[in-house]
Amino acid sequence: MQPLQVPGKGDPGLTLEEMKRLVADHFEDFVNRKKPEVASLNFSADFLDHDEPSGPQVGPEAAMAMMKAAYQKWPDLHVTIEDMIAEGDKVMVRNTWRATDAVSGKKIEFHGFVLWRFANRKIVERWATLTTSRDV
Repeated sequence: MQPLQVPGKGDPGLTLEEMKRLVADHFEDFVNRKKPEVASLNFSADFLDHDEPSGPQVGPEAAMAMMKAAYQKWPDLHVTIEDMIAEGDKVMVRNTWRATDAVSGKKIEFHGFVLWRFANRKIVERWATLTTSRDV
């Protein structure tokens, strides 16, 4: 297996506030409005997701497939941004995810941190940490 190529460094092309707005809009569209196709708009073609559940992946396709499966499992999946900070070419988000399992009806909640890196007005890398979900 070849090592994954980390997307090159580049000027984010956006102010800190613009990067934060793009991340907030991305979460709103990608998760809450269930529009997986926004990944193709917001991520670079060589986007590297270090923490995709199936292992590190390049390109937006894996993220779109993951979210399509999540929409089926948790039709009411919703993410709330609790905190967001930006510095340099990165945005860090602390968030809360809530959902109801489509089969069992169990409500779950989990929390996470996501670090996004920007270059050339696109998201080029993602790192994520999630807590274990708990029933609510």
